[in-house]
Amino acid sequence: MLALPNRRQPLLRHGPEIHRCYVRHRPLSALLPFIFAVVILATVASSLHAQTCLTAADMEASDRAAIEAAARRFFDMSARADSDSLRQNSIASLAEDFSGVERALKDHQPDLAGASAAVRPPYLLTAEGSEATPRAEFLCGVFGKLGQTADSSVFVLNNLPPGKYAVAILDISGGKSPLTLTFVLQQIAGSWKLAGYYARSQQANGHDAAWFVQQARDFKSKGQNHNAWLYYRQAIALASPVDFMSTQFTDKLYDDVQAVQPADMPVNDTPMDLTADGKTFRWTAIFPLVVGNDLDVVVRYSAADISNTQKTYEQNIQIVKALTAKFPELKSAFGGVVARAVAPSGDDYGSLLEMKDIK
Repeated sequence: MLALPNRRQPLLRHGPEIHRCYVRHRPLSALLPFIFAVVILATVASSLHAQTCLTAADMEASDRAAIEAAARRFFDMSARADSDSLRQNSIASLAEDFSGVERALKDHQPDLAGASAAVRPPYLLTAEGSEATPRAEFLCGVFGKLGQTADSSVFVLNNLPPGKYAVAILDISGGKSPLTLTFVLQQIAGSWKLAGYYARSQQANGHDAAWFVQQARDFKSKGQNHNAWLYYRQAIALASPVDFMSTQFTDKLYDDVQAVQPADMPVNDTPMDLTADGKTFRWTAIFPLVVGNDLDVVVRYSAADISNTQKTYEQNIQIVKALTAKFPELKSAFGGVVARAVAPSGDDYGSLLEMKDIK
């Protein structure tokens, strides 16, 4: 089983290592001097690795039917919390380390039990070659001269072994809250096996992606770019069934994120200094997260030792107070702040302080 990268949020995940694809567009005229060279390089590269994608409209009807049937079968197993059957129908590498799927089933059982599923048009991905592709990029659907259109999707998977894969996305409704359930399937001996399992809520604190986009725009209009940046990121998380899929809508949101990206917060795993209680800490990440019925903001920072929980708790509270003093606009956008001290081992200790209790 290929390892997944750490994401900015503690997402439930299991499957091939994945990364979001952000497509930067350049005018066609600016690319003309390079086209000849690119064609030559592409011809050489195609002999080593090639990736193709068929949308539901392009694939054989029998292939589409088989993928959708497998997706419905795996959904039925999920709704019953039947992890044993899911494991038995998984590829070997996933079956050997099934803890991520089991956590997803447990955490989202209220959303799955008694719910119904609508299968979106699936994608059929083929990775050719004799060895794993370091970066497999699948362009699916119709693309224009400026890049993605409303009828296109891009999937980017790292270290992908050769084979035939499918991506099936299901919209789950009728449970506690709406959910997207995404299966990555791999064809083994003519049968579709489970290779990746991703569950993601479509709402945060009762609101969907469109609501967070509008709130982000409102914050931007008030000059509160820190709040806008965090709310756009929440919108992306809700609009993306999986992090390795890009659409025209999410591409536009990434442009919006970059337009308000603050220079005084850590971005792309680049740490920054944060002073609290007269001490300087390495601040590594900040992101929104639903905690209970509130949308909170989480800040992660490096700590030499977290074994003394009382001391770490007090340090976390100082971090929270320093953060809200530095960025007071956060108080109007979030219910609280969670400070997480991260030890060199990767273990962490978190503390929540509600905004109303920050003095």
